[in-house]
Amino acid sequence: MRTLYNILFLVFFVLSAPYYFWRLRRRGDWVQGFGQRFAKHDPSLKQALTNRHVVWLHAVSVGEVNLCTQLIRALEPRIPNAKLLVSCTTTTGMAELRRRLPSHVSKIYYPLDRRKYVRHALATINPQAIVLIEAEIWPNFLWRARDLKLPVFLANARLSDRSFPRYKKYGWLFGSLFQSFAGVGCQNEQDAERLKAVGCRAEAVRVVGNLKFDAARLSEPRQLDVRGLLRQLGVAGDAPVIVAGSTHDGEEMMLVEMAARLRQKFPKLFLILVPRHFERCKDVGQKLRSQGVKFAYRNEVFARTQMAPGEVDCLLVNTTGELRFFYEPATVVFIGKSMTAIGGQNPIEPGALGKTIVFGPNMQNFTDITRSFLLKQAAVQVKNPETLEQALAELLQDAARRDRLGRNALAVVADNLGAIDRTVEMILPSLAARGLMVMPKKI
Repeated sequence: MRTLYNILFLVFFVLSAPYYFWRLRRRGDWVQGFGQRFAKHDPSLKQALTNRHVVWLHAVSVGEVNLCTQLIRALEPRIPNAKLLVSCTTTTGMAELRRRLPSHVSKIYYPLDRRKYVRHALATINPQAIVLIEAEIWPNFLWRARDLKLPVFLANARLSDRSFPRYKKYGWLFGSLFQSFAGVGCQNEQDAERLKAVGCRAEAVRVVGNLKFDAARLSEPRQLDVRGLLRQLGVAGDAPVIVAGSTHDGEEMMLVEMAARLRQKFPKLFLILVPRHFERCKDVGQKLRSQGVKFAYRNEVFARTQMAPGEVDCLLVNTTGELRFFYEPATVVFIGKSMTAIGGQNPIEPGALGKTIVFGPNMQNFTDITRSFLLKQAAVQVKNPETLEQALAELLQDAARRDRLGRNALAVVADNLGAIDRTVEMILPSLAARGLMVMPKKI
């Protein structure tokens, strides 16, 4: 089975390499650390890890990095003698790791899942335990970890309606890998049953809740004065602001057209667009310009002089890692990937700020979270662009309803806190069994 997988992986890698290298170049900042993807590490890393109890955490991209940094903040004080190392897959994820984590936490790119690279990476790092954030299943990596008898944990695990049947279909490959997990912290009972069905041992599975609720709390220092930025753009302090977060193709122009019509009733209305993938911003900007939209790019604002009111109607955010800061001045938040694409994006961050939340019909990737918000009347779900525009108009008009929705959103987040602490408690016994000093939690 391993031989077959490695043959198939090599074929897939050769065929797909041009596309992935193109994506790396498009996102930029891909040269630094590139060799780490092939397990080529600087001697300084080996020196930093020598004679240390290393705990390796892996977060794929920006979303998982946010969870990982919060998990590290809870885990680090409990294992003071451990050395923490974090890996990620994307360049945007690495930028966030470097920005948000101190220098004593080592940061590398995750190795490609070829047997040679995996073996070399694990030999260099020599971890005492591995924590994977969400379902990042790479067979060679997990096979080698199992051969080395390393405890591997899956944190914030979930299996979507799309991925669950795939893992079951290929149970001959993934079943034994799921069975090898030392601990699986899943988000809800449905995910727990699905994870057991694909091979996880019942005694290893725990329902701990969703780490995203804990991670959504804005505990880090604010590194961006969004209100000051809006003042520079000439946006009045009492202007209603619609923030569209993590938008996908088609949603930006849809919202621009809606905003133009809504300004007939709300003339000071300002729109902030934050595309999910910042490399799309150039294309989005070209579309806005072709339609005569008065907009500014986020990374150009501070280089420009004070603008007059009405000179700019829209801000296009072409940076990463700042979405939560742009939610703060929002009057209404639209959750992207819920109208013209499938899956939806995370509504918890604006919920943690007590914002009025609106999303479309496609929230499949956040089914339980969406249900929680709707049951508590903490968000508004619409069916199509027409009902979205109607909902935006009603919410902009009704401050009392916005306040009520915001309070309910805060209550949903508060009711779901604690998943990070429960995940830490799941991991610690295995670390103690491998000789790491484990400290009690400070009350």
